[in-house]
Amino acid sequence: MSEINRVIRRGCTLRSQIIMARYRFGRGDYKYFDYPLPPLVQQLREHSFLYLAPLANEWHKALGEVARFPEKHAAFLAICKQHRQTRATPLLLHYEAGDFNCLHRDLYGEIAFPMQATCFLSQPGADYEGGEFVLVDQQLRAQSKAEVIVPAQGEIVIFATQYRPVKGKRGLYRTGLRHGVSPIRRGVRFTLGVIYHDAE
Repeated sequence: MSEINRVIRRGCTLRSQIIMARYRFGRGDYKYFDYPLPPLVQQLREHSFLYLAPLANEWHKALGEVARFPEKHAAFLAICKQHRQTRATPLLLHYEAGDFNCLHRDLYGEIAFPMQATCFLSQPGADYEGGEFVLVDQQLRAQSKAEVIVPAQGEIVIFATQYRPVKGKRGLYRTGLRHGVSPIRRGVRFTLGVIYHDAE
């Protein structure tokens, strides 16, 4: 973990530390990167966007949304800039024993990309215990459904930022999604969050 953390942090600027408990987000802390992003984070954000943008456009078409996403991430950031969203959103999250993250969505303005990624930098069972990644589907006219994931170090989970299309008996419908982290029982857990839209 320490080597990965050093590679990501090398030559980068991080904005001030956010203590989750201060805002009732949970317990733990996180720091947003400032531009320019570390090369590894920049490359991951740009390269993965090439594959996700076509899927995001399929989602929007299926849900009757007018907006379409450009092929390249730089063009999408130009759209964010037109809406006064210019602050970088990739971030490092840090949790220790007793820490957790409440269910939430990462929306920072009018423009939002419908998918985001979490990169798992610590090894469950070795670096920490607990701290499962939790996704909750808020299904239409039904009880919410939770999915708990325990990714290995180096794995990436791509998930819906706000909502996604789901096939029902009468066709596709929109279902909301929130994500969070269950309490850490032991050790230290680090993740890298890759959000594709910028913030106001």
